[in-house]
Amino acid sequence: MTHFQFELLHRSKKSRARVGRIHTPHGIIDTPNFVAVGTNGTVKALDNTMLHEIGLQLMFCNTYHLILQPGTKVVRDAGGLHEFINRKMPIITDSGGFQVFSLAYGSVADELKSRGTKKQGGSVLKITEDGVLFRSYRDGAKVLLTPESSIQAQKDLGADIIIPFDELPPYHISPEALTTSLARTHRWEQRSLEAHLKNPQKQAMYAVIHGGIDPNLRKTSCDFLTKLPFDGFAIGGSLGKNKDEMHTMLSYLMPQLPEEKPNHLLGIGDLESIDRSIPLGIDTFDSSYPTRAARHGILFTAKGDLNITKAENSNKYTPIEAKCECPTCKRFTLAYLHHLFKAKEMTCMSLATAHNLYFMIQLMQNYRSSILEDRV
Repeated sequence: MTHFQFELLHRSKKSRARVGRIHTPHGIIDTPNFVAVGTNGTVKALDNTMLHEIGLQLMFCNTYHLILQPGTKVVRDAGGLHEFINRKMPIITDSGGFQVFSLAYGSVADELKSRGTKKQGGSVLKITEDGVLFRSYRDGAKVLLTPESSIQAQKDLGADIIIPFDELPPYHISPEALTTSLARTHRWEQRSLEAHLKNPQKQAMYAVIHGGIDPNLRKTSCDFLTKLPFDGFAIGGSLGKNKDEMHTMLSYLMPQLPEEKPNHLLGIGDLESIDRSIPLGIDTFDSSYPTRAARHGILFTAKGDLNITKAENSNKYTPIEAKCECPTCKRFTLAYLHHLFKAKEMTCMSLATAHNLYFMIQLMQNYRSSILEDRV
């Protein structure tokens, strides 16, 4: 497939870390890389021209939210997501499954407080072999999401990389139920792939490896999905209740994935997890954490997090970081940013978000350099 290609440039001599390039119709993604989440076709508090300015190569948009508003046909009639949101660089969309099931079950953190596995009054009405019937959180309308309708929605959106429809079982689930869920997810992913291949539209599709933290089920998932003609592999499902569980699972899983195809760790993007996962061979990470932290006044620096709302910043007339080349650091001081947050001016969120994303972009550039020099 000429429109999508993974080029492996270097394998570290020190670990499984690797440097590569993903070629897409809208440009190159250098790996390893961080993917910002733009749920509704925009990273919260930033417009897409700013993402170009700071050099964000890959952006994640959520199919579920775009189905409900503005509707994927609106996006299709606008010429696809790239045209609609004015983004020239690569985009990845998910299937919608994650949002549907997380609305039903809540996060792992919610579960660990243990209010049962299913939230009271959840939006999921019925899960059948066909798909998931749920209520729109916008107007209460019933929506049936199936592998085929998810792929049709992603065809309307026209992202460079798309994801098959899958079930996201909760962390607290019986082994029998997890096995049943995995088998259904594999059938849904196969149906998604078949729907995609009828009209590839120059899009690549990543399978989603599931199986919770059960090594045997993860192996089953790898064995099943790697035999199918997917273009890459995402690692999804429950990744564990803490970073150690995730690291153990990934250490076992990663060597089972084909080296000649790219991989993506879904929904993980905190600095510690990235640092522990890159040596295992992860290529791309997506997370809303850096942008959410920014909106709460937490700014990333080489020395650790800086809370801009603290009084000590009120008279610091220097940038967030002396050598940072982000638009915020080049133009504004800590004192001014502190003032904006205290005055609850919305501009504060835009400036903080631009800085944190630029920090992530530079961090990944540094990781690539370290891998090329076999230091990671």
